[in-house]
Amino acid sequence: MSATLRPAILVLSDSAAEIGRRIAVLVDGELHGARARVTNADRHFDTAKGHVQALFAEGRPIVAVMASGALIRMLAPVLSSKQSEPPVLVVSEDGASVVPLLGGHHGANDMARVIATGLSAHAAITTAGDLKFGVALDQPPAGYRLANPENAKAVMAELVAGSSARLAGTAQWLIHSRIPFDNEAPVTLTVTDKTNIADELELIYHPRTLVLGMGSERHAKTEEAIALAEQALAKGGFASASLAAVCSIDVKADEAAIHAVARHFNVPARFFTAAALEAETPRLANPSDVVFAEVGCHGVAEGAALAAVGASGELVVEKLKSKGATAAIARASEVLDPSVFGRARGRLFVVGIGPGSDGWRSPEVSSMVAASTDLVGYSLYLDLLGPLADGKTRHDFDLGKEEARVVHAMELAGEGRDVSLVCSGDAGIYAMATLVFELFDKGGITDAASRIEVQVSPGISALQAAAARIGAPLGHDFCTISLSDLLTPWEHIQRRVKAAGEGDFVIAFYNPVSMKRRTQLAYARDELLKYRPFETPVILATNLGRPGEQVRTVPLGALNVDDVDMLTVVVVGSSESRTVTTGDGKTWVYTPRGYSGKVDTGMKAGT
Repeated sequence: MSATLRPAILVLSDSAAEIGRRIAVLVDGELHGARARVTNADRHFDTAKGHVQALFAEGRPIVAVMASGALIRMLAPVLSSKQSEPPVLVVSEDGASVVPLLGGHHGANDMARVIATGLSAHAAITTAGDLKFGVALDQPPAGYRLANPENAKAVMAELVAGSSARLAGTAQWLIHSRIPFDNEAPVTLTVTDKTNIADELELIYHPRTLVLGMGSERHAKTEEAIALAEQALAKGGFASASLAAVCSIDVKADEAAIHAVARHFNVPARFFTAAALEAETPRLANPSDVVFAEVGCHGVAEGAALAAVGASGELVVEKLKSKGATAAIARASEVLDPSVFGRARGRLFVVGIGPGSDGWRSPEVSSMVAASTDLVGYSLYLDLLGPLADGKTRHDFDLGKEEARVVHAMELAGEGRDVSLVCSGDAGIYAMATLVFELFDKGGITDAASRIEVQVSPGISALQAAAARIGAPLGHDFCTISLSDLLTPWEHIQRRVKAAGEGDFVIAFYNPVSMKRRTQLAYARDELLKYRPFETPVILATNLGRPGEQVRTVPLGALNVDDVDMLTVVVVGSSESRTVTTGDGKTWVYTPRGYSGKVDTGMKAGT
């Protein structure tokens, strides 16, 4: 299964959606449904063939609840190298059979077993090695890496033909397989954390038993840190493929050099408190009072490596120093799972989900929400995520609790979690993204929360959604103004309305009214009538993208405040904005920019 891309579970009908949703839960997948025939899905598509081919090209694992022949015909034109293909499986609509079609040794066989177990179905696995020996030698289990996959075909052929193998090192998954072992065998299966050169009929497996501990100065050079890490591995003769993690002290959770080293070796970065590292002092080879005075423990690089491998582990490369970094390596007695020691640098995804419908939610936002452990937001916005919120811990907040909402999200991320702070529309337009960075700037959060990673993803704003529904009113210069005076003095809002009127901008008014505030929109209407005609089109858009959606147009001079509620965005055209009625009787609003009057000699000449 891809380490970074969630499986896409394809269904073509509502009858298949139920089994598809069960599969999505089993493999942490995303339900993709045919728009015309599937009511609820994480993502919808219009044409199955184009969508399947796009997912395949992207490298997404695919599980299709459909006929195998149909899926094969869809993918046939894009098949190329078996070495790069993602897992592709089909599941019968009754859930009785699971068939891995492609990428059997890239995760499809394992996914088939997981799905079959969860559905009480039959996994139709046909790859020779799996059937004969119970293992896929070119896809070792979690915690092991195959150093030379190019030898796998020859080794498997030799074993399938009847040869036995010699085991150098130890690994329970090999010992308990059905592979015949013989110390004089022509095939060798080697398990080692050392660098090694393989023979023609040898496969080398590197167990993830090593941890690289690192310390650094603030803003250390990434190239220097990577070079020091490579030096530490070379000194011990260790293979980088046996690294399970890069570890450091928690005050380095936002240190770019530490994360650059982790990315260089494609392993996670994990962090420990000073107290946890100080507990390792008796095992340090190079304790330092200077380091203790600075960060509260007697060693960062050695201490972090030892804390990660546990009491049964050992220090195998003592601290090395460069100008701005330190590095050490420790070895565990068993394969390591980095998720159980230290903590990750938390991630805060600040996402805009658009007006709310899944068709207007970007794939990037959906991926971020899917990758999150926790969701924070106004209850309505979290409800709008539908099935995408399943399995996530929700943290619901009422309107008016914006700062508490953002602080809570940042503190959760400070604990090492992946958190989505969910906003409607776009997160950076009258929403929570600005408050995140204000808290970074002014304080009010813990040290751990101040070191989190932040990613902001755009969403379709209310003004964009309203414009799209009614035509193209934003075709020329426009601005947005919030009429809420809760955070902005009313005199400032008045000045902006006047300036926008004088500048003849199309204006999108956010927060036009509230239960207690009814006069601001009337003021804006009257002020704008000083600069533009009575007939200027005004778009009133309510519940965009949601049940009860209503988009209507009225003249500026006839705008009635009582026709507007808190869920309405008001877009006032400029003096140039126009309406046009098409042959189907629909009236559209647009603001010309002058394209139609631009001379195009090629078009005039009929070329």
